[in-house]
Amino acid sequence: MTTRWLSAAEQRAWRSYLSATSLLEDAIDRRLQAEAGMPHLYYSILAKLSEAPDRRLRMTDLAEAQKITRSRLTYAVTRLEKDGTVRREGCPTDKRGHMAVLTDEGMTLLERVAPGHVETVRTAIFDHLTPEQVEQLDEICGTITRAIQDGNSGASGEDLPWRRRSCSS
Repeated sequence: MTTRWLSAAEQRAWRSYLSATSLLEDAIDRRLQAEAGMPHLYYSILAKLSEAPDRRLRMTDLAEAQKITRSRLTYAVTRLEKDGTVRREGCPTDKRGHMAVLTDEGMTLLERVAPGHVETVRTAIFDHLTPEQVEQLDEICGTITRAIQDGNSGASGEDLPWRRRSCSS
């Protein structure tokens, strides 16, 4: 098999993407650590739960939504439980499953830190893009997401760690 090396333009785009995503994650993490003592992943879990019906999601669905393994989600939810921002409950339709539930304390914390999070995202990304570039960014990221999730990236979509099902999920 012949390696399809990146062209000079592709290499520049790839390195720009890596640099931008690394810097963005760092900026968001620093802000959330300073304001709430939590990393971006934990904030994202709280935000996803806040958008769910009754502020609750099955753990397997939350892992898939966050694009993380269930073991990583379990670790994060355990930490959030200790902080009183999330609690786990049994799944009413499946005795083996568990639900993650955003507590009132978690919602209060989310409402307190969300403005800073949004400001960081806005100043790091959207203040520097035209409306057309925002549309292009959405289209590009959506295309990449669909390609990976549909298995068109060289790996089967079912091999994605958050798609693997187990009895204890």
